[in-house]
Amino acid sequence: MKGLVNRRQRVLRVRNVQHSMAVAETARARDEANGIAHNLERLRKVRGELFGGEGMATGASFAAMQELATRLEQASRQLDGALYDAQRNVEVKEGLTVAANREKEIASRLKDRARADLEEWRENKLAALPRYRRMQRSGDV
Repeated sequence: MKGLVNRRQRVLRVRNVQHSMAVAETARARDEANGIAHNLERLRKVRGELFGGEGMATGASFAAMQELATRLEQASRQLDGALYDAQRNVEVKEGLTVAANREKEIASRLKDRARADLEEWRENKLAALPRYRRMQRSGDV
């Protein structure tokens, strides 16, 4: 009985570590997605401010701004794809976290049940002991 409780305790420790790792991976994936979203927002802001300059512009500077705007739009589209992938990755990691949490809860319940069974077994053993001794004493007389 003690061995069962000890095994369940070991399983629970492993499940706790797995859950902690899953939570850390989810946080890392969220940070990555937030970083990509922040970079995308910065690109859009720079693109928006590109043609906001006052005054006259030469044809060469206007062409350079157009080229820069085109490159910023292309980078923005690439970041949109990367952000989509990062958000899907976050969803997957959150699913793994939920599964790890479920496994941890199951292991916790099994450990608690094994501990309760051990306590019940000990109580039954102790309750049976005096009756046996009483029967032994009455047989001697």
